[in-house]
Amino acid sequence: MSDPLLTLREYAKLAPWNIRDLAALSGGILGASGVTPINAAAQSQPSDRTIRFYVTRHLMSPPEGRGTAATYGYRHLLQLLSIKLRQMEGATLATITKDITEAPGDVLEKRVASALGTLPSPEALDFRGHVAPRGRVARAVNQRAAASGSADAAAPAGAWYRIALDDGAEVAVRQDHPAARTATQRQRLADRIARVVRELSVESSS
Repeated sequence: MSDPLLTLREYAKLAPWNIRDLAALSGGILGASGVTPINAAAQSQPSDRTIRFYVTRHLMSPPEGRGTAATYGYRHLLQLLSIKLRQMEGATLATITKDITEAPGDVLEKRVASALGTLPSPEALDFRGHVAPRGRVARAVNQRAAASGSADAAAPAGAWYRIALDDGAEVAVRQDHPAARTATQRQRLADRIARVVRELSVESSS
């Protein structure tokens, strides 16, 4: 089984990010982790507005540059993930601020990796149900996916894909299942299941 810390460091190779792509990547990572929030406040996915608020409150370091030219690095990703994960545990912003401020970069990285557990690599990250990155980051993710070829087939047994469907439904499929080895197969599976769900919804309402 892959080391969560090493997998997390794969995302560092895609830095730097603009604010939109930072929000998109963190949302995709949190969605793939399967960590369940214990309070409603932690259920919302990171957004541009969320990141700006965290920077203002000093939970996150200021970006490099200003305005539309502002960029964010790997430590910003760790900080954002740490904030959301601690929120999911029920921690207050004051407690989270203290934790992040006092934690060296390597400690923060290990905490985040431990909390997230097994993660897909960047090229296997499923953004369905989340805002996807675009521009340079999207190209980098797609290029890595193309270079990995059929790497999905070598995913460790016991790892799962969480595939979001329409109307709030979701299906979990093991990564080594024949119907989920490639992004195309997963999309086809999701479309078929979504169609069945819609048909059942119509039957139950008639």
